[in-house]
Amino acid sequence: MAMKVKPGGKVLGILILLGGLYAGKVFWWDKRPQEAKAATEIGKVNLPDAPEASLSGNAAKLELPSTEVSGNGGTRIQWKIMAWNSQFALMYANGGPKTTKNSLIDKAKLEVDVIRQDDCNKSIADMVKFAQDYKSDPNTPGVFASFMGDGMPMFFAALAKELEPLGPEYQPIAFYSMGKSYGEDKLMGPAEWKLNPKAAIGKTVACVLRDGDMNILVKWAGDNGIRVNPDETSFDRNAINLIAANDFLDAANKYIAGYSETRKFVENGKKVAKDTTVGVDGVATWTPGDVNIAQKKGGLINIATTREYAAQMPNITITIKKFANDHRTDIENLIMALAQAGDQVRSFNDAKAFAADVSAKVYNEQDGAYWLKYYNGVEETDAQGTKLHLGGSMAYNLADAANMFGLGDDKLDRYKIVYGTFGDILVKMYPELVPAYPVYNKVVDKSFLASVVSNHPELLTGAAIKVEYAEAITKEVSSKSVQVQFETGSAVIRPESYAVLDDILKSAVVAEGLKLGVYGHTDNVGNDEANLKLSNERAASVVAYLQGKGLAANRLESKGFGASKPETTNATAEGRAKNRRVQIVLGN
Repeated sequence: MAMKVKPGGKVLGILILLGGLYAGKVFWWDKRPQEAKAATEIGKVNLPDAPEASLSGNAAKLELPSTEVSGNGGTRIQWKIMAWNSQFALMYANGGPKTTKNSLIDKAKLEVDVIRQDDCNKSIADMVKFAQDYKSDPNTPGVFASFMGDGMPMFFAALAKELEPLGPEYQPIAFYSMGKSYGEDKLMGPAEWKLNPKAAIGKTVACVLRDGDMNILVKWAGDNGIRVNPDETSFDRNAINLIAANDFLDAANKYIAGYSETRKFVENGKKVAKDTTVGVDGVATWTPGDVNIAQKKGGLINIATTREYAAQMPNITITIKKFANDHRTDIENLIMALAQAGDQVRSFNDAKAFAADVSAKVYNEQDGAYWLKYYNGVEETDAQGTKLHLGGSMAYNLADAANMFGLGDDKLDRYKIVYGTFGDILVKMYPELVPAYPVYNKVVDKSFLASVVSNHPELLTGAAIKVEYAEAITKEVSSKSVQVQFETGSAVIRPESYAVLDDILKSAVVAEGLKLGVYGHTDNVGNDEANLKLSNERAASVVAYLQGKGLAANRLESKGFGASKPETTNATAEGRAKNRRVQIVLGN
């Protein structure tokens, strides 16, 4: 005969069962070794430079726009942007949050509402809704969005997937760049990281994951041979670890507030039961995040910025392909307006101040003087008495935009290199999340810009700024040894090493503000005098190759050290092979 259990007994039994399950979880399941995502060996990140166009007084001064809203009845556009100083050209061209009378965009017969939108996910949702509405009603106002160029592979991957059901005509495209970060986006960390990059191993950096600012960390780490742990839930003593932030201001605030969290240790590629508490050692952010860190806490310096990585972070504007093709004349007129606005901002202080005032209105934060100050970039003393450079952005004119997309004199598509480089890193670090990203030629449409460049050569008034380089490198930003194959006993470069040298070229081009050092080393076989001579000749051969590819002579220095600076032992064939190397240094 079955025994009937009273309700109280049932409850007690359930509690005992749950207690047993919980105890098993805590004392066995949670303590078992778990597979951990391996820290990523990024490798050297090679990017082009982006020489700025300087008008040198060629621009004709225009009358400042009025503050009265235009209402010209032209094509309507909602333009979603983050709070970022690289958009000064748009601010000037539009005249206000809404297009004003006598502004360049008013003259282009467009009505643009510039709207602050810091949330990338919201911008994706806005773009998807626009595409859906536009497919059913072609009179729907256009929606544009502008983002960090190096972060676009992730953005395009997410957006393209959401838009797939609407068909290929409703995929996103990038069509222009109005400016770039020129110092304000940065990796900030303790001063010891600058002196010794390896000091960052086993430390943490707060940043928005898979975002443009994180890419600065990734590039700097890769250039210095440091691995990055992509898993924000674990701690790897042998890599830089990431602390996830909601946005660029939250990244800074986590450092300021002394944020900490508990992580599982990674040992032999597995998460283990042993916990550790980590704080925030460094931050990847941009203005006003860097300003907040300096003013509210201090203690961090600039480790690497977009002033050195000059092509990494152009401001890329996108919309839906169907809208752009339906409004080709509008898009081209808009490009002309933005290009002229870039000329004005670059040439005249009152135009720049005007753009700053509009920025304050659009962002609804601070005043024009604040945004102007940090557009220009300034050196300030932080809360702990350390001087550091804050801010720094650049408005593009037509020559700058042409250079970025490979339509300049050198025909080098800088943005294609940036897009592919960081897209590949994204897939390498997060293969489960982003197994692939859209092909460059499918999401970047240069035809609008190409048409303006071809039909309006009068707007191509800029010339490349010449950077003054030091006679010799005294401060290193990055250093890495590469194996360049030469003919035996000679300085003749073997063809199989051309790809290595081309990678060095790209890396040098991105770091336009830095001098490139090429240092030759040999093993200890032979006499010292012959080794020194050979190392000098080999370094000079590499420099000659790079000059032949377009690098200016004053950017390059070469030295030979013979066998005086071995990287490892010369007692073995393997060691001697490693010591026969070319060291590539970027510095000033």
